[in-house]
Amino acid sequence: MGAGVCFDEWVRGRHDAGMSKTLTLPARKDVDRRDTWDLSSLYASDAAWEKAFSGWEKAMAGYRRYRGRLGESALLLARCLRFDRDIERTGERLGTYASLKSTEDQANSTYQRMRGRYMHAATRAAELASFIRPEILAIGSSRMKQFMAQQVLAEWRNSLGRILRWRPHTLPAVQEHLLAMQGQMSQAASQIFRQLNDADLKWGLVRDEKGRQIELGHSSFSALLHSPSRPVRKRAFERYYSQYEAHRNTVAAALNASVQRDVYYARARKFGSSLEAALFPDRVPVSVYDNLMASVHAHLPALYRYYELRKRRMKLDTLHQYDTYVPILADLQVHHSWDQAVELVLRALRPLGGDYVRALQRGLTKGRWCDRYPNQGKQSGAFSHGSYDGAPYILMNYQPTVLDHVFTLAHEAGHSMHSYLSAGAQKFQDYDYTIFVAEVASTFNEQLLAHHVLGQAKDRRQRAYLINRQIDGIRGTIIRQTMFAEFEKITHATVEGGEPLTVERLRGDYRKLLERYFGSTVVIDPQLELECLRIPHFYRAFYVYKYATGLSAAIALSQRVLQGGKSELADYLGFLSGGCSKYPLDLLRDAGVDMEKPQPVDQAMQYFSRLVEELDGLL
Repeated sequence: MGAGVCFDEWVRGRHDAGMSKTLTLPARKDVDRRDTWDLSSLYASDAAWEKAFSGWEKAMAGYRRYRGRLGESALLLARCLRFDRDIERTGERLGTYASLKSTEDQANSTYQRMRGRYMHAATRAAELASFIRPEILAIGSSRMKQFMAQQVLAEWRNSLGRILRWRPHTLPAVQEHLLAMQGQMSQAASQIFRQLNDADLKWGLVRDEKGRQIELGHSSFSALLHSPSRPVRKRAFERYYSQYEAHRNTVAAALNASVQRDVYYARARKFGSSLEAALFPDRVPVSVYDNLMASVHAHLPALYRYYELRKRRMKLDTLHQYDTYVPILADLQVHHSWDQAVELVLRALRPLGGDYVRALQRGLTKGRWCDRYPNQGKQSGAFSHGSYDGAPYILMNYQPTVLDHVFTLAHEAGHSMHSYLSAGAQKFQDYDYTIFVAEVASTFNEQLLAHHVLGQAKDRRQRAYLINRQIDGIRGTIIRQTMFAEFEKITHATVEGGEPLTVERLRGDYRKLLERYFGSTVVIDPQLELECLRIPHFYRAFYVYKYATGLSAAIALSQRVLQGGKSELADYLGFLSGGCSKYPLDLLRDAGVDMEKPQPVDQAMQYFSRLVEELDGLL
């Protein structure tokens, strides 16, 4: 394990009479290189990037050789596809380096400019390549069948099949051009919401449990809901939603416009509904969406029991939504240095086999896949960024005293190993997996870590704390996201039926869902009806259900691997190596879980029920 300096040691401070401790973070140049990622798998230096970027820009002109000619022969089509792949592959490598460098210190204008130059060039490449898809779709069915039978196109059959599925939903060239011209205009509703939500709404200050004045915003609102002081939680809740109440008509109009856009494009492309249009790219039937909601509905009594348990344990006369985030038990006092966190995660992931663990160990230590600690200007949060030709890098802002950060490391490592194995097993055009399966690999690792730490729990209180964490994870990722998914289905069906989404309609429909998903134990404050106006994901419709199906599949697959043998492990590792060589449901079916059936979600919710029952016994 690498040495490195822990976050606690990075924080500098001094005590003066009458002064509080001042906390600072190191400048990027002062960070120990052992604690940073090594991007040399992408480019050895900025100069190497510049040289490759220059060559890439010049190579783009080669698209002109193929424009208007793709129907001439299978050989010419294959050459064009290879050329496009090479441009895209180099572009991915260039873009990954520029993006990662820009996150190290967002005040560094050199790397912000590098990323901006890449984005501009990538847009130009997309414009030059824009003829490929329409020309492929313009090739007659019988001629394309002859092309596909030739060996020269063998490696492209999967990619071409995905394009050709769109033939029934592709319009004549003039109409496609008109739809393309609407691209920027179609984002207006989302842009209006983002500007209002992220820039214009102001909440002022709220005093926390320690008497400190905290500026209320999206991030601090979440933190304040975890406050042990109920008056603090209530004040934050009321102040936060007062702004949505004041702007309710504007935000409702933006949401209505977004849904109207979805309905318009679905109809223009001859889909039966907006939901069908959204599910089409992943070849997911509507029954998967409906089964998710039905399974969660069937197991809501376990959630109601949890709320009753929470109310009783917190000794509250009434339970409100703002009481449901604070831990029932005080946070455990834990400390995991980076090395200890890595070792803990590796031990937990041993069921995935020696090859998996050794590859991850190399990556997190000598390979320097991970940029570990906060520094001045560094992007907040955590992510994994995989690419075909480089290491699957991880950004963290690790703090040794936060147990959730150990779980975050396991989560992002799941994404990175998914990228690592897919890139190793697939051709470039078949390696990049979809969001539908991405959340399976990450939350699978979290499930293994939870299983491991629960097995190591030293006493009833520690076990209860960890179980409560598991419960809240399922509640937030499966149950809450399913409620959001149900709301999206309702709003789009409303507009498809010719009804506008007025404030009153939105509040009324959302309240019915709140009452269903919270039950009679939780008091539904009128302000909570406005929650539907503040969810950014609603402007990317029918996306959130993938979080729920992803964790459901991860729970089922993790239990299958833990309880199985070599065959079950091989199935799961095959899934991680599958990239996009098959559609998501087929990849998961090969791994051992069929998301077209209700069993995986039922299994996850049954696990939730068992956790609630055990927590009730422990408390």
